[in-house]
Amino acid sequence: MGGYVISEEERAYLSAYDISRFDRPSVAADMAVFSIMGTEKTDKEEENYRKDPEKRLKLLLIRRGSFPYKDHWALPGGFCRPGERVEDTARRELQEETGVEKAYLKHFELFSDPDRDPRGWIISHGFLALIDGTRYQVRGGSDAWEAGWFGISLEKTQVKKEVQETSAEVEHVYELYLEKEEEIPVKLKAVVRERKRFHDYHETVDYEILETEGLAFDHARIILCAYLALQREAGDTGRIVFDLMPERFTLTSLQKAYETIQGKPLLTPNFRRKIAGYVTETEHIFDGAGHRPAKLYRRNLEAFYQE
Repeated sequence: MGGYVISEEERAYLSAYDISRFDRPSVAADMAVFSIMGTEKTDKEEENYRKDPEKRLKLLLIRRGSFPYKDHWALPGGFCRPGERVEDTARRELQEETGVEKAYLKHFELFSDPDRDPRGWIISHGFLALIDGTRYQVRGGSDAWEAGWFGISLEKTQVKKEVQETSAEVEHVYELYLEKEEEIPVKLKAVVRERKRFHDYHETVDYEILETEGLAFDHARIILCAYLALQREAGDTGRIVFDLMPERFTLTSLQKAYETIQGKPLLTPNFRRKIAGYVTETEHIFDGAGHRPAKLYRRNLEAFYQE
């Protein structure tokens, strides 16, 4: 611990200290792994080779092979091992579940409700993970027998808004839809209520799961918070989106990635002006069938690694 030196008096105190007097939670990491991938094509789209395949934001889920919540879908994750930092737990579990060793990984929230897991008091650290999902073959881990990519969509409804002189309360209901298209189709749904309270301009937020179909634990809440965090990070051409892209990409595909996450179209001239400093033109050209040749770009490392 840096240059701190434990005195003999403190050493004696620590030797007599009994940490078992206090209940201790288990610590876990859960990863919301996002990718932008194509959807299953219809027969009509197969015939129209000039049409760009539709892209969707997708979330990786695993189907649990053991209790609790056996056969339910959950985020990949696991418990911290003795002496392991929670960040290292997240990277280890990500590699075990997806085969990904290097990915954008960022902590976004802590989930500590005492009753969130029927096995006992378990605190989970939520991590955002972004990958190019077409590069990896996902697989189930030790307690999962299936893994799959789910298209994700969200509907938001405001059900309450009360504003007073020094306080306010705003309530929304989110309907979360998850759909796995490949092989045997799976559809999942959850309804989560968000309550924001403001007192003297300071905000507190609470979430309550009102309905959940097929999702384990409190993962409906974690998925919602992860999705909202991703949208915030991607706002105003946030650099986070580049971690969803291949090494080389067209500006059109980059813009579509931002639009997919934010759920709205962007003006191309404005987008390209904002993104100009973050990309570098390469010597490569994309010449897909039925499309005009397009220049390929990569991220400008000097812009990404500046202080």
